Amino acid sequence: MIEELKASYGHLFEDVLLNEIAEVAILKELPEDDTLIDVGQYIKYMPLLLDGVIKILREDSDGDELLLYFLEKGETCAMTLSCCLGQSKSNIRAITETKTRLLIVPIQKMEEWTGKYKSWRNYVFNSYHERLIEMLETIDSIAFLKMDERLIKYLSDKVKFTKNNTLAITHQEIAYDLHSSRVVISRLLKKMENEQLVKLNRNQITLL
Repeated sequence: MIEELKASYGHLFEDVLLNEIAEVAILKELPEDDTLIDVGQYIKYMPLLLDGVIKILREDSDGDELLLYFLEKGETCAMTLSCCLGQSKSNIRAITETKTRLLIVPIQKMEEWTGKYKSWRNYVFNSYHERLIEMLETIDSIAFLKMDERLIKYLSDKVKFTKNNTLAITHQEIAYDLHSSRVVISRLLKKMENEQLVKLNRNQITLL
């Protein structure tokens, strides 16, 4: 575990902290499309991502979801940190976008390291900042971009994170993430195919 931990976080933390993380953290391997954190749960740990991609979703009162941002290797979820520190229920859902390996760190250690290690404090504060910027970008896209522009951005982001131009995804799944309808997404994808921006197959979309 320690070598994998150093590969993902060695540029952020000193060796003594990396060793402490390795001693107390639990390694988890999750398949694609697995729920790591659900709305309404009390969170007793924070995740440190070693490999894979996790998407963070917000749920409204009708049960509809909106994609907030993605997490990659070397990152953690700021909203998880807030729930841990406030001992409150989660108001987000975290689902694995790809097969994922991560470390689970107990909340008690998170608080201890904040006072003990400057590198850990910097990591936590930077995580808050980066996630805030990503959420502001999400708000901007909803407020200022047309749905076709949001769709292009969404597909481009997924290609970047998965490192694969062909995405195994349905029109309904995209509609859930973008808080839209399947009919609207299907119409826009067909228009994009006619413009040779994408190629559509059954449950697959290739960004050209």
